[in-house]
Amino acid sequence: MSAHLSATYLIETPLDPRKVAEVMAGEQSCGTFTRVAGETDALRERARAVVEAVDLVGDVTQPSLPNAFLERKGIRGPWHRARVRIAFPYENVGVNLPTLAATLAGNLYDLGEVTGMRLERIALPASYRQQFDFPHYGIAGTRQSTGVREGALVGTILKPNVGMSAEETAALVGRLCAAGVDFIKDDEVCANPVHAPLAQRVPAVMAAVREHRARTGKPVMVAFNITDETDAMRRHADLVAREGGNCVMVSLNWCGFSAVQTLRRHTDLAIHAHRNGYGAMSRDPMLGIGFQAYQTLWRLAGVDHMHVHGLQGKFAQADAEVIESAHDCYMPLAVDATGHDIERDQVMPAFSSGQWAGTVPATWRAVGRDDLLFMAGGGILAHPDGPAAGVQSLRDAWGAVRAGRSLEDASRDAPALAAALRYFGH
Repeated sequence: MSAHLSATYLIETPLDPRKVAEVMAGEQSCGTFTRVAGETDALRERARAVVEAVDLVGDVTQPSLPNAFLERKGIRGPWHRARVRIAFPYENVGVNLPTLAATLAGNLYDLGEVTGMRLERIALPASYRQQFDFPHYGIAGTRQSTGVREGALVGTILKPNVGMSAEETAALVGRLCAAGVDFIKDDEVCANPVHAPLAQRVPAVMAAVREHRARTGKPVMVAFNITDETDAMRRHADLVAREGGNCVMVSLNWCGFSAVQTLRRHTDLAIHAHRNGYGAMSRDPMLGIGFQAYQTLWRLAGVDHMHVHGLQGKFAQADAEVIESAHDCYMPLAVDATGHDIERDQVMPAFSSGQWAGTVPATWRAVGRDDLLFMAGGGILAHPDGPAAGVQSLRDAWGAVRAGRSLEDASRDAPALAAALRYFGH
């Protein structure tokens, strides 16, 4: 068999999981529900996916998903759950990210044999991974461009989400720069609105950023949301570059692999990858795609930052999922040691959603490092003493955890942190 990549799935079926795994392998390579003319033994040996492992994980008394195929056949439970690993010859796919996604997932979600299907993990040979795009900034480049050599990067999200004019947005960015943030991003719902089109907003915002840098020497990275049709995104990226910017943001799920790859190959700007909509793919434990597999595919498109949500935040994800997602961002994608440059392959996890100084200790304990974007909207902008105090409260909190101190202890000589604990802590 030719060199291959592998994918791990969690499946649910009332049939024999081993037989279902073989159906999956055939469906997503050279086979169909029956052997066809031209499907020779030699062709199958060369091109068919191979089931590497089937591990049973238990039975349930109710199916997770409806299935008309099984109902028509009168097939009922119990429903068996199993973890299945399948190896795919990567020559079937080539260096083709959309087709890779279609091969590893695609019609598997519609198979009549299953009442649950979740793509959990993807493992790639180093030689295959190296044929795709890499981050242009990643962790090291983002640190360099913001001047933050150590410690978490403190970021925020422009609020209100929509409604501000280009001039009002630039004024807010100027205040946030003065407050001491390292990173500012647009909200995912604010891309190119009529009241603040990018053609006006980018020059206005970058003028404020350049003025701040000229006055203080401090660079601030701004992720402009350029989510749009592909050609428009390239034009938007060119505008950001002309104005001296170094980062753009893209809503991954709504642009698609091809558009993000095209953008990556068009610009050297950092790509801040926003995963909004990912919950539709991931919240049901027996359907969709797990973050390890999801971020693997998007990292092949060459993104630099990946959203992972935040600990103790406002969204539905369990803290354990957020933690695992952050560690996934640090792991190299290749599965073997061939001299691959691990640092080059890392992306920076972006923590957001309900984050403030009080969520810093849990983040530090869970991640064990501060190579991350720690973004707080309300945690900065709603601080009772203003945005500068909000930023300072976050820096105080990160300083405390790095020194092994509790926030309560550190707040005795850190008034911004003390105010945050009083205001947000309830």
